[in-house]
Amino acid sequence: MTASSGATIEVLGVSKWYGSVVAVNDVSFEVHPGITGLLGPNGAGKTTLLHMMAGLAKVSKGEMRVLGQQPRGGHGLYRRIGVMSEHEAVYTFLTGRELVELAARLQGVEDVKAQVDWAIDTVNLADAQDRTLGTYSRGMRQRMRLAAAMVHDPEVLILDEPLNGTDPRQRLEFERLMRELAARGRTILISSHILEEVETLASEILLIVSGKLAAAGDFRAIREKLDDRPFKLRVVSEQPRTMAAALMRLPAVDSVSIDPDDSLIVLSSNVAELQRSIAKLARDASVRLYRVEPLDDTLESVFSYVVER
Repeated sequence: MTASSGATIEVLGVSKWYGSVVAVNDVSFEVHPGITGLLGPNGAGKTTLLHMMAGLAKVSKGEMRVLGQQPRGGHGLYRRIGVMSEHEAVYTFLTGRELVELAARLQGVEDVKAQVDWAIDTVNLADAQDRTLGTYSRGMRQRMRLAAAMVHDPEVLILDEPLNGTDPRQRLEFERLMRELAARGRTILISSHILEEVETLASEILLIVSGKLAAAGDFRAIREKLDDRPFKLRVVSEQPRTMAAALMRLPAVDSVSIDPDDSLIVLSSNVAELQRSIAKLARDASVRLYRVEPLDDTLESVFSYVVER
């Protein structure tokens, strides 16, 4: 039986600590059928949350419910969820097919051959299924691990950094597959530390920073908030003061300061326009431009900005 609110996953005031280290701090949210992105910098607490959802870790405080059940010790629930961990815990001497067959048997699948065939075909690895995993590229191993996670056709898929090591073509295939599963009513939670990885997939996102929920909801609304933040760049040029004066004439520039090493620190609310204009600006001012580099394009800085707002 699913949760009464219609949510597939309910996280209610959940905290998790290891001794004096708090990994997750009083987090509450719901996840519904479809694709949800769990985003945050490395070490934010995403994997700890996923482990508690999968029943791999005990909740220190609060309540976690998946499909209306507490996941820890819920052996019947385990056959209704599929989990793909971040780390590649595979035996490299197994063939791809043997890995998926093992997962099918552990999940008590009745028609093992049919389900294994379906899962491997779904990730487009039928031609490589009889090769050992040790001969696979990292992207291929990721796809075969995904086949193992979904071979029992679970209602909930929990995927931790599933796109690690995949190439652009493989990412497009992954997106297609996730959309197909979501259209069939499945709940898919994808954890990533890269915003762009889930931008085209998830309509709902959860932002985790330092073990706390920083923002949740419609992806586009939160993305607009991120895009509105002032963006900081370092500009190194031959004549910094001349360049600073030229930059201040651009509408896209909010402020310019000069560091002791004569590099310029530029704040811009329209970084795309600034990047398009800066080379021509330097040429028109007869200033040699050496380097332009972003200073705050990491998820840590982006999410800190969201928290401060």
